[in-house]
This record gives sequence, structure tokens and C-alpha cells, in this order.
Amino acid sequence: MAIGVLADYFTGLPIDAQAEYIGRQSCVRCHQKEVEAYTGSDHHRAMAVATPETVLGDFDDATLEHDGLISRMFRRDDRYFVHTEGEDGQMQDFEVKYVFGHDPLQQYMVEFDRDATVAPHEVARVQVLRISWDTHQRKWFYLRPPDVAEKLEPGDPLHWTGIAQRWQTMCADCHSTNLFRGFDHEALTYHTTFSEIDVSCEACHGPASLHVELASRRSFFWDRHHGNGLIQLKGDDPEPQIQACAPCHSRRGLLSQQYVPGDDFCNHFQLELLRQDIYFADGQVLDENYVYGSFIQSRMYHKGIRCTDCHDPHSLKLKHPGNATCTSCHQHPAGKYDTPAHHHHPVGTVGAECVNCHMPSRTYMDVDHRRDHSLRIPRPDLSVSLGTPNACSGCHVHDRLTQVDSEKQSQLVDYAAWQSLAEQGDQEIARLIAETDQWCDDACQQWYGSQRNREPHFAEGLIAFRRQEPGAVQQLLRLAQQPNLQVPAIARATVLDEFLTGGQMPSVAVQVALDRVADESEDSVVRAAAIRVVANAPLAPRAMIRHLLPLLRGPTRQIRYEAAVGLTQNAIYSEMTASQRNQLDQALLEVQDSLMASNDRAGAHLSWAGLCEQRGQWAAAQQAYETAIRVEPQQVGARSNLAALLEQLASQQANAVDANVTQQRLERVKQLRAEELPLLRRDAQLLPDNALLQYRLGLLTYLNEDFDAALSHLQRAVELEPDHLEYQQAVELLQERMSEPSGTTGN
Repeated sequence: MAIGVLADYFTGLPIDAQAEYIGRQSCVRCHQKEVEAYTGSDHHRAMAVATPETVLGDFDDATLEHDGLISRMFRRDDRYFVHTEGEDGQMQDFEVKYVFGHDPLQQYMVEFDRDATVAPHEVARVQVLRISWDTHQRKWFYLRPPDVAEKLEPGDPLHWTGIAQRWQTMCADCHSTNLFRGFDHEALTYHTTFSEIDVSCEACHGPASLHVELASRRSFFWDRHHGNGLIQLKGDDPEPQIQACAPCHSRRGLLSQQYVPGDDFCNHFQLELLRQDIYFADGQVLDENYVYGSFIQSRMYHKGIRCTDCHDPHSLKLKHPGNATCTSCHQHPAGKYDTPAHHHHPVGTVGAECVNCHMPSRTYMDVDHRRDHSLRIPRPDLSVSLGTPNACSGCHVHDRLTQVDSEKQSQLVDYAAWQSLAEQGDQEIARLIAETDQWCDDACQQWYGSQRNREPHFAEGLIAFRRQEPGAVQQLLRLAQQPNLQVPAIARATVLDEFLTGGQMPSVAVQVALDRVADESEDSVVRAAAIRVVANAPLAPRAMIRHLLPLLRGPTRQIRYEAAVGLTQNAIYSEMTASQRNQLDQALLEVQDSLMASNDRAGAHLSWAGLCEQRGQWAAAQQAYETAIRVEPQQVGARSNLAALLEQLASQQANAVDANVTQQRLERVKQLRAEELPLLRRDAQLLPDNALLQYRLGLLTYLNEDFDAALSHLQRAVELEPDHLEYQQAVELLQERMSEPSGTTGN
């Protein structure tokens, strides 16, 4: 018997056996309870083919007026259509092929460009209509982009037929299982595939073929190499589970399309840091961040709490009703938290609900209320000193609604609306918010006294640096070196990234970054940010090679990516030995693979072109710039860069190539700059306070010999970022040129 058991243990799958996706129908036989809980969940209804069973909207000749258009939703038998404006500006009938989500809204998708090259199991380009169905109010509404009140014209990336509303680009990865984008950037066609249309079992547990094979065997053991054939989400370490959720529940860039559950997040994704357009300075969520970026700031995360401590992993519902979700853990001693002695609000009111104080919500997509998962203690004291929001004011600012002009009251539907008006310069609203903050701060002081939480916060250093206050650099550097619980990794990485915003790089910042780079125990996201600082530091090429070259073999793709990009600078590359260049060129193959994971975006090809150009690979750079233009014709950047490259080649190779080739290059330069100018003007008008856009427009306008307009744009860039030396120098040089005798300005 013992020999048989031993033989059973050593008889298993090959160590290199690869699991494959086989679909949830293989899970039902053994996991019926879990599948029943999953059925009807947000994951189950993430996406579906449009059928009478899945479509929730009113398609019985319903209409919706928006932007001077009247769109109509109707049916032909069991097929669903929307009559609306197409990409050519004409009103047309579009068949709805897929539905997206079910609560609190449902969106509808149209397939374009399906031809004979797209196989039956593949999906061609899919666009998401902005006409959406409110499933609570049961009505149609037009989902506008944030802060865009005017009509979106065809050709605008934000128009429903534009790239910002493309399913493959913006949504697909997280709404289907085992999705492969399959964009052919030569033919400009999609061949997208998935193993299941929605977020199914294998999206979280990983491909299950080995698990099913092992479960079907009559064995005493799971496999000694592969365990039960799935990733382990229930162990003592919460990180595998959190990282299984993070790819879809995070605001991130894509580093690889080869992700499978169980992989390290930083091998496939680049987490967005606490950028000012996504987060408030204290890390509270401003724009959509899909939870992970907030949660990893929390004390809960650092104490080992994981997603399934609060949420049922299959139904996605909370495990307990109301405050019991929190008090199931926070019950020491009994009744300490769920009582007026703690929250100072009458039992049963909104102020007595844990989530309203520690997880305030914001509304996205017009109807979708989402809670901040940083699980923080409200800090009205920081609101008073820094202007950051707080949960107390989020409720109590509405107590001052009667003090607001009646015409303005209707705009103030929530706390975010108050904040928005204040940011737009409404002094009355700003004053009322400030008064509310002070009232809340006084109340907290009265309630909690010396027991009140007033710990130093990383927001104080960030805001001081952004305001260029004295001593802010040292304050920021101290934050970069704090342990996780005091300053979370995402905040430390953000702190380091702040040194890349322009101006001179302090030498002390470079040293701190070098320390972070060398610390192998440091979080990958922090080391990646530190590498970016080092790569932009005024270090000698040989020093840069010494610090960054070993990181080409770093533990995560994120670290290897940043090190390779940092080393690919002409001044550094030219100093490398043949062996070192070979190491870098090999690492850049992985960088290219990372960029091409998003090959349907111009930025991917633009970045690769720059890396080729810096290594003197002119033909490859030119090809990549041309691809960027072809992939996104309305995007700025590629034409200017290609024009500069061709102009340089025409000058350097004038005597080495045919005169016709030189002339063709110069003609192409003129064409490219003429095409770029209206696009850059468009972007500068949309973002008039973006200094970089003003600077780039100034340079391009100068090259087109409109010197007065060029000077105006360059001076505007300096006004917006007065400490940016490059902007200042451009103004000074142009002023010198314009002061020269007539006839010499353009030389």
C-alpha cells in the first residue's frame, strides 16, 4: 500500500505542462454552488451578444435628442439598431452586436470593418455608442466625456466612432476572458479573440485544463509540480489574490498581452501613479482609478486584508449588510466603532454608516457611484491647510445650499459639483467649502481632542513641492525614503516622479533615486520611478551605464523596461562597448514587445521610433513614425518628429545620396509640418493651460515662419511654467532672431 501511495505521488504531469483555457462549462459539475453565485453577477454580465435576453434598453422606436441630433433605437425581429450620426457625419442605421454591463447602466456596441480577412471566431473593430441606458431610471441618456459640453464632431477621438470609444482599445481586456487584441497595424484591421465573452472563472483562477485533468484522476494527491492546476488565491499571503484582481481593477498601462492569472502585476502592467488628473494630492480618488490604486494606499492593505474579506468572490456582493461588513473585523472591543460615541451621528442616519466616512463616493459615467477604497480617516484639518477634500465636508457642505444663489443651486448635485465650481474660480462656492472645512475641523477637535488623528501626510510634501514652497525639495525627499505604512509605494513613486516635471534636478534627489534603484527589497513601482529620475539626471554616460545596465536583468518587466529606455540615449549608447550594446539591444526587444501590446495606438509606434532614432536606426525610425501616422492620423507628434528626422538626414546625407532623394525628403518635411499645424492648434485650444503644447506649437509655428505667433505661444508656455529653462531659452533665442536686421530672421 505504501509503495502504491508513493508511486501515486511521483506519477504526475510533466513539469513543463501548460494549462489551457477550456471554459466554465467544465467547472459546473464540481463547483455548482460557486457557478450559481456567479450567475447574474457583474462579471457574468460584463459583456454579451445582443439578444432579447441580454438587451435592457427600450428599442421600441425610442428616441433621444442630444446636440441637435435625434437618435432612434428600434428593432428588426430580434436584431437591435440605433439610428444616429456615423463617422462620416451622416445619420445611419447601426446594428447593435454586443451589450456592455447591466448595472447601473448598459452600453451598446457596433462592429465595423468586418471583411473576408476576419475569421468567424474573430471580432473586427468595435465602437461603443455614447447613447446609454440608465437601468435604474429606465431611460436613455447621452454619456458625455468629462468636461466636454459641446457636440463631438466625427473625427474627434472622443466621438463614439473615435479611438477613445473603441472597445479593443479602452474596454476589452477587462470585460472578457483570455482576450487577445489582434490588431494588424499594417492592414489596420482587428482580429480580436477571447475564450469567453464575459469575465468567467478562468479570468481569475487561470486556465483550468490541468486542474480538470487532475481532478478527473483517481489519485490521493494533487500534482507535486502543479498543485491543483490553478493559482492559489486562499493562502496566507494575500498578494496573489489582490494581484489577480488588480489587472482589471486598476488604472494602468499595458506592458504585455501575455498575462495569465497568477503572474506578477509589474511584469505586465504599469500602474498609474497619483497624477493630478486622477487623484487628489492626498491620494483620494478624483477620476476613475478602478480601486487598486486606492486600496494599496490603505492601512487595510498593509495589514493583510484582501478583496474577499469584504466581497464574495463569485457573486461580488458584500459579505454582510451595512456596517456589519466592517464590524465583522472591527469589533474590538464590542461596539467600539458602530456607536455614536465613535461616529457622533444618530444611529440609522447616513452619518452613522462606516462607508460614508471612510469610503466616500464619487459619480462616474453620469450614474455610476463608486467608493474610494483607500479606507482613510477623514482629515478636515488637511482640507483647511491644503484644500484637499474630506468626507465630513462631502456631506455637510450641502447644509450651506440655502446660502447659494437659487440659479446656481441646481448645479450643486453633489460634493464634486461644489469642488468643480470652486476650481473654475467661483469665489462664493470656494468660500462656502472653506467655511465647511473649518466647521468640520472644529467639530472633530471637539469630539476627539488629543486622541485625534493628525499624523503627517504625504500630501503636505507633494503640495508644497507643486507650489514651489521653500524647503519642499527636502520634504519630498524625506517622503521618498519612508516605510510603506507611512508613505505607500504608489505615493513614494509619485514623489520621485515629481522631480521630472521640469526645472533643474536637485543632486540630492538623484542620490535618493540611486538608493531606491539599488534597493532590491523596494517595491517595483518605486524602483521604476527612481530609474526614470536617474535616466533624466545630469550624470556622466559611464555612470549611467554603471547604475542602469545591471537592471536590464531586473526582477520585473517594469524595471527592465525603464532601465532599457533610460539607457537608450544617444550620448549613452555611443559610450557603450559592443557587448553592452548587445545587452541593451536584446533588452529593447522586450521593450518593443511591450510597446506593441498597444500597437493600435500611435504612441506605441512613436515611442519605438524614438528608441530607434537614438540608436541611429534611421530606416526603422522612419517606418515607425509612418506607422504611427497611419494608425492614428489625427494624433500629433509623429509628423513633427518625422519631419525633424528627414530634415536631419537631408542635411547629413546631402552629398551621399541622389539630389532627387534629398529634394523629396525636404518636400515631405514641408508636407508633414503643414499637416501637423492644424492638429497641434486644435489640441492647444482644447488644453490652453498645457505648457508643453504651447511650447510645441510655438516651435512649429516658428518653423512655418510665423514669428509673432510663435513668440506668443512660447511666452504663454513660460507663463504657465516660469521655471522651465528650455521654454525660457526658446523665448530669448526667438526674441534675438526677431531683433536682427530685416531679412535675417529666418536664417
